[in-house]
Order: sequence, then C-alpha cells, then structure tokens
Amino acid sequence: MMSHNRGSWPSQPTIEISADIAGIAAKFPASFKWGVATSSYQIEGAAFVDGRGKSIWDTFSETPGKVVKGDTGEIACDHYNRFHEDIALMKDLGVDAYRFSIAWPRLFPHGNSASESRGFDFYNRLIDALLEAGIQPMATLYHWDLPQTLEDRGGWANREIVGIFSDYALAAAAAFGDRVTNWVTLNEPWCTSWLGYMSGVHAPGVKNLKSAIAASHHTALAHAEATHAIKSLVPRASTGYALNMTNYRVDDPSNSELTALAGLMDSHINRWWLDSSIHGTYPQNLVESYGEDLQNVILDGDMKRAKVVNEFIGVNYYSDSFISTPKESDKPMSEGGLFPFPQRAGAELPQPRTDMGWPITPSGIGDLMLRIARDWPEVPSISITENGAAFDDGPNDDGVVEDQRRVDYMTSHIESVGDAIAQGAPVHSYYAWSFLDNFEWAEGYAKRFGIVHVDFETLQRTPKRSAQVYSGLISAHGEKRG
Repeated sequence: MMSHNRGSWPSQPTIEISADIAGIAAKFPASFKWGVATSSYQIEGAAFVDGRGKSIWDTFSETPGKVVKGDTGEIACDHYNRFHEDIALMKDLGVDAYRFSIAWPRLFPHGNSASESRGFDFYNRLIDALLEAGIQPMATLYHWDLPQTLEDRGGWANREIVGIFSDYALAAAAAFGDRVTNWVTLNEPWCTSWLGYMSGVHAPGVKNLKSAIAASHHTALAHAEATHAIKSLVPRASTGYALNMTNYRVDDPSNSELTALAGLMDSHINRWWLDSSIHGTYPQNLVESYGEDLQNVILDGDMKRAKVVNEFIGVNYYSDSFISTPKESDKPMSEGGLFPFPQRAGAELPQPRTDMGWPITPSGIGDLMLRIARDWPEVPSISITENGAAFDDGPNDDGVVEDQRRVDYMTSHIESVGDAIAQGAPVHSYYAWSFLDNFEWAEGYAKRFGIVHVDFETLQRTPKRSAQVYSGLISAHGEKRG
C-alpha cells in the first residue's frame, strides 16, 4: 500500500493506493497520458461578460420547459473567473492534460469576422496558466455553443456553416497554435445533428428530419475543412474529433429484424463520421434509408472533401446500448425523434445504472477500442476524450464526498481500456468526464458527473473520493514512468 496525499486538499483524508489501483496503473504504457475534460458552456459562466455573444444554449436555456428547473449556464461554475483555482486543483490531481472547449461566441460574438479581443485574451491566459502548471492543453473548437446569429441563418443545417467554421478554426489556430498542439474539431457531431435538429431535446431545439440529415453531412465536411485550416498554420498539429460511440447488443442475434436495426443504429452513431473522414463514404444502409434527403445535400466532390487524415480519434464512451424484442408498451423509436427508422425496439437494460439511467458496462469500452482497431485499422491513435458517470453524492458531515459508485465505474472502465491496449488497441490517452460538476445541458444542475464537487450556491470546489483515487492511479502510473 502506498500513501498518497495532495497537500492543497486539506479537507480530504489521506488515501491509500491499493494494490488493485497500482495493478490497474501497471497495465498502461509509460507514455500514456491522463487528463480531465470540460466544456465551455457547462463551466465558464460569465455568459454576458466581456463582449461574449449569445449562443444557441443561452437561447435554449431561456426557453421555458427546455431545461430542468429552468437552469442556465449564465454562472455555471464561474470558471471564467476561477480558472486559476481550477488549474491548481488539476495540478494537485497530477493530470498530464486538460481538454477544454473554446466558446465560439466569445471569440466571434456574431459568428462573422468581427472578433472580440477579450475573448481571445481569456483563452490566452488559460492556456498560459495550464502550460505553467505543466498541463498540456487539448482544445475543442466546438462543444455545442453555436453563435445564435449563425443559427438564425440555419445553423448546421445551412451549408454555409462549413466555410464559416473553417474560418473560425483558422483564427483559433492563428491565436493559440503556437502553444496548443492537440485539437478536437467537433464534439459529438451526432448530438449536434440529431439531438439538436431532430429530437429537439438539445439546442437549437429543431425537430426536422431533413435538417438533421443536412447537419450530419455538414458536420462531416466541417471537420475536414477545419482540419485543413488548422494544419495550414500549425503543420505539427494533432487533430481529430470526439465521437460518442457505443456497442449495440442484440438479445436475439437470430432475429433478422433486430440485427438489421442494430446495423442501422451502428451506422447512424458509430460509422457515419468515421467512414466519411477515413474512406470518404457514408454507410450504404443509411444512404439508402435517408434517400433523397441525403442526396439533395451532397454536392459533387463533397465526399472527397470529407476524407481527411486524423492523427487521432476521440471516443466519448458512457455505456453499451441494448436492442431486444419490443413489448406492446414500447413506442416506435421514430416517435422519440432520435432516429428516422420505423422499427420498434425495446430493451431490458442491465443493472446497475447511473443517475442518467444508463447501464454500467465496463467491458464495453474495451470491446469498443478493439472494434475500432479491427474495423478501422487506419486510425493511428485513440483518445478516450470522455468517460464518466452521474451520481448525486455530496459532502458528508466531515466535508468528504464518498462517491464509491463513481470510483467503481472509473476504475473498472480504465482497467477495461488497459486490457484492450494489451490486445493491441492503440489507445494513448484518457480524459475523465468531468473535472467539475457542471451544467449538464437539458438536465441543468440535476446531474453531477464531476470528480470535483461544486456547491452551486457558493461555488466551492471539493475533490471527491473519485478524484483522489484517480490522482492515486496517476501517481502509481508515474512510478512506471520512472
């Protein structure tokens, strides 16, 4: 047992690094990088400060009934004013890297060429402070906070967004590329396209199949164009995008309807953006399913433009997905607005689950890493850009947050990744989601993913037991580095 205690966490008792934790750490190569992740709208606050323009999430949050309890990101974690404190906590954790996102409307309030110097200044200060703390920045260009002025012109459903996003990427690379090497273009473009433009449960709240299909195509093009823009100024840049991916488990593989549905869903979520960037093609089953709605937005040369070299693929993994024979009470999947397919599906989800209702399936993350290595051998490197769980654990009478369920979730998933690496999966980094409890989109502040607890009244930060365990794992891995 190794003693491990971070000096600036006085409220937290010393934690012993167990042999199990040390054993998990030993599964990873010495070069492996450990990080934490956040996004701008979820933590920054200062929504109407220093010239920041309005985003689609400001508008969506202000719309009655869209977000739990009417919560907004106006204050969030106030990271905009407290980032030095947060970086100090990251340094105490011992992380190698921090994945953050840039708020597009902070740099370009109206989505046009008119820039806001105070926005650029903020990210310059943030990046410099990270580097001073010995933490490598990974910048995400788009984590869903589109300038509202661009949405007023059609947003991601309007083809002109591709060129505008490329210009934005070029400006960001020019400003920060001398210090930022790792770039994520788009975070979860599936969510942008389908939750934002089909189901309407995320901003901008549109419910239109044609818009969702158009957004899916335009995000694929935008990724490629932004990648070229970044590398035109920063040739050494490592670029990729963060895709939410899952494994589809069918309870009866002999059922042809269920397996066909699983194939459609796999193409819909897992293959669309990978195939387009790697092969310059979309999955044929979706091409047939979308029909003219897709063909009408693909212009000559588009698929050649969509093909691009990725130094890495970011994977956001939370759980596996399950498809089973539907019951009479199950609704058609298309009624939920997420999927344009008429099939019905139901599933008895495994227990236990997180507070989001998602099943806990640690073996799935390892299986997914091996699947990517097998089916897309062109991928040179995988980064786990998000992995975490929502559990509502707060400080006890001693001020300690004993979030053992999150500890179990995190360690079991990390161990699964380590096992996949041993079998040849090219995974080179892991970012815990999330560093802080934050504004969880349509769930408001009702769901807590952070390894650091945030009191949203006082904004006090309290590292949870999971933060200590993660720190201990990183420390144990450091022993391997020597």
